[in-house]
Amino acid sequence: MNNKYTPTTDSHPPALQRRGFLGSLLAAAAGGTLATLASPAHAASRAEVALDRAKWAMRNHDMVAQMIAEHGKLAPGYQSGKRPYAVFDWDNTSIMNDCEEALLMYQINTLSFKLSPAEFAAITRQNVPPGPFSKDFKNAAGQIVDLDSICADLDADYAFLHANYKGMAGSKSLEEVTATTEFQDFRAKLYYLYEAVNDTHGVNVGYPWVIYFFANMSVAEVSALAEASNDAALGAALTKVKYTSPADRPGKAGVVSVSHFHGIRLCTEIATLMDSLRRNGIDVYVCTASLEDVVAVFATHPKYGYHVTRDNVIGLRLERNGQAFRNAYLKDWPLTWGPGKTVAIKQVLVAQKGYGPLFVAGDSDGDYDMLRDFPETRFGLIVNRMKNGKIGELSKLAADQISTDKPRFLLQGRQESTGNWVPAETSIKYGKTAPQLLTS
Repeated sequence: MNNKYTPTTDSHPPALQRRGFLGSLLAAAAGGTLATLASPAHAASRAEVALDRAKWAMRNHDMVAQMIAEHGKLAPGYQSGKRPYAVFDWDNTSIMNDCEEALLMYQINTLSFKLSPAEFAAITRQNVPPGPFSKDFKNAAGQIVDLDSICADLDADYAFLHANYKGMAGSKSLEEVTATTEFQDFRAKLYYLYEAVNDTHGVNVGYPWVIYFFANMSVAEVSALAEASNDAALGAALTKVKYTSPADRPGKAGVVSVSHFHGIRLCTEIATLMDSLRRNGIDVYVCTASLEDVVAVFATHPKYGYHVTRDNVIGLRLERNGQAFRNAYLKDWPLTWGPGKTVAIKQVLVAQKGYGPLFVAGDSDGDYDMLRDFPETRFGLIVNRMKNGKIGELSKLAADQISTDKPRFLLQGRQESTGNWVPAETSIKYGKTAPQLLTS
């Protein structure tokens, strides 16, 4: 999970107006830099590397192919006992959209909880500071929503659902229960609460909090749920849907609205890059801010095409009672977001290997640190989501380096309405048609 979508608006900042800048970048990318990369020696190296051209920005493709040729198993000086490695973020880097957020919505829609009403009530409040949320989280009457009010509404909703749904303590079918106003209120307010907790108190509170809802479920149950969610999201349209709680059930929090970006897409370019790296003696790891076991389903299952080894997936971890998850974050394990990703990579990989990653890919502030913290990293690839913040700083640096021979960071464009990469550094925001290089 990285840099989640803002819940209450689908608006986007205007495209950056830089007259003549993109043209000069494209001319530079097609000029002297690539002339060097396209020499016969480099062409032969790239043929051996066999990195799928797909929809890469041309310069990025050639730079990465050259990196593999220079550091892979065919390179002079390659040491099989000191294999280079690459680290990839997962959500919005290796796939389009966020599998943990998709799973939360799927868990809500299928009422896949193994919690008593008392346990559910405790988790909604667990480690969340009491009081009002930030000023962006208002109800339809313009009042700022607070934790106690929305949790009280969710307590009542969940108690009704638990008592009536046959998958819990009742006898009604899922179709019958999800047609009720209690369920409509539950869905809108629980997802609203997820967004409010993250935006008000930060991911250090929000990311562990959302995975506590897997409490009492086994690893196998969560894995099966994640696979079902993945498959449903891959078959769904990429669309932002606004959910509003029922007007006739305002409760204490009032009527609230929240948006969810439905749908997930595979990224062929990342999957084939991972394959090319492995075939050339460069190991592949994933470092994610989603629950490690959730992303492992996506990253390792052959039907999704990424073929990452289970031991090579690093992410959020929960305490367990045997095989059952507890609503407690694993003691002494870093929160794998932002600086925590660097800590985890150092703790798991650098401690074992003695050196940092050759290549890192990410898309958001949660990846900023691992993209830049390791002196051994040849390239930090940024999937261009045209964002502000720390990743915006790196994106600006990458844009400034487009015409240089030895960039440290690479920007890769994507079209958000399709989830596909585009063969350029610029991206096209969801709901827009104009390519954009940087946020304004």
